[in-house]
Amino acid sequence: MSNTTSTASYIPAAAQRGFGIYIHWPFCLKKCPYCDFNSHVREEVSQERWRAALLQELDHYAQLLKASGGTGRIVSSVFFGGGTPSLMAPETAEALIQRIRKHWPCHNDLEITLEANPTSVESNKFAAFAQAGINRISLGIQSLNDQDLQFLGREHSAAEALKAIDVARQNFERFSFDLIYARPEQNKQSWQEELKRALAEGTRHLSLYQLTIEENTPFHGARRRGEFKELNPDTAAELYDITNDVMTRHGMPNYEISNYAHPGEESRHNLTYWKYGDYIGIGPGAHGRLTLTDSSSLGKKIATRQHRAPEIWLSTVEQAGHATRTYDSISDTERFEEMLMMGLRLSEGIKRADLCNETGQDLTNLIEQKKIEQLEQEGLLFLDDVRIAATSEGRTRLNSVLSYLLA
Repeated sequence: MSNTTSTASYIPAAAQRGFGIYIHWPFCLKKCPYCDFNSHVREEVSQERWRAALLQELDHYAQLLKASGGTGRIVSSVFFGGGTPSLMAPETAEALIQRIRKHWPCHNDLEITLEANPTSVESNKFAAFAQAGINRISLGIQSLNDQDLQFLGREHSAAEALKAIDVARQNFERFSFDLIYARPEQNKQSWQEELKRALAEGTRHLSLYQLTIEENTPFHGARRRGEFKELNPDTAAELYDITNDVMTRHGMPNYEISNYAHPGEESRHNLTYWKYGDYIGIGPGAHGRLTLTDSSSLGKKIATRQHRAPEIWLSTVEQAGHATRTYDSISDTERFEEMLMMGLRLSEGIKRADLCNETGQDLTNLIEQKKIEQLEQEGLLFLDDVRIAATSEGRTRLNSVLSYLLA
C-alpha cells in the first residue's frame, strides 16, 4: 500500500476481517460465584446518565477513527455484553444502534447481539429489544438442571430457561445460549441427555464451556475450603470428547474451541476477535484493537482499555468525553503473537495471507520450521500453503502448543 493513500479511503487489513463494536453494560442482579468478568451489583442505576455516557464514548472513538481513516470501514457486528446488558433500557440499545449507523456504514446483514439472562423480568423485554434493532440474542442458560443451576448461583430455574428460549425464538432471527459442563459429580450420561435437550430447542448456535475455577471468585475460595471438588480431569476430557461427537453428529461442529454452530450461523462478532479484526470497545473495562494510519503500509495497531470501575468510568466520560485508561501501541511481534493466540482457537486456523498482511512477513520468518514440524509429527498442528491450524487434539492442548511455538 502506498504511503500516499488518503486516510479517508484507508481500510486496514484487520478491518477487512471484520469491524465490530463492543458495548459493555457492567451491572448484574447478582454476581455468579464462577464469574470473573467486570460485573457489579448496584441497587440503582441511572439509565439516562449511562445512555448519555455510552453515546459520548462512542462519539469519541468515531472521531478518533475519522481522523485516521475510519470513514472507510464498514461495521460488521455490534455486541452488547456484560454484566447483564438485558438489564439496560431498550431505549439505550436503540440509541446506540442509531448512533453507530450515523457514524459508519453498516453491512446489510449487520449482526447485533445482546447477552441476556433467562429470568422473567428480562425475557419480558425481548420484544422491545427486537424493536430497538437487536437481531441476535445470547442467553446465559448455563444448565438445564435445577440442582446445578442452584450450585452455579443462577437466578432462574430450568423451566424458566426453556420459557426464555421460547420467547427468544419468537422475537429474534437468531438466538444462541450457553451451557457450562464438567460440573462437580457430573457424569457422561447426564451430560449427553442435557445436550440432547438443548439441541431439541432448535438453536443453530451453542456455546459450551467447561467449568473453570478462576482466582478472586467465590468458587475459588469455596474449593480451597473444601466445599466442593472439581470434576476429575479425565472425566472432564471425556465430556469434551462427547460434546464434540454429539454436536458434530447434529451438524454443529465446533468452529472454535467452545463454540458450535451450523455452517453460516457462527457468531460474526466473536469471529472478528478470533480473526484479529478491528473492534472498538466502550463501557467500563472494555478492550479494543484498532489499526490507525501511519507512515507504514501496515498501519499502527493500538490496544485500548476503558477504566474498569463503573462510577469512575461514568464520571470520567462525563468530564472528558471518554474513559480510556490504556492506549498502547502493539509491536509487530506482538501483533503476530496475538493473531496466533486468537486464530489457532478456530478450527479453520489462520490464513497465511492474513498473517502476512498483518505483520508484513511470511509465517516461515516468524516461527522456526523445526517447531512446526515437531507439532505436525505429534498430530497437534497442520500447515499447508494456505493456512496454519491446530488439529482437534491441538486445540485441547492449545496453551502448550502456543507456549512451544512462541518460546
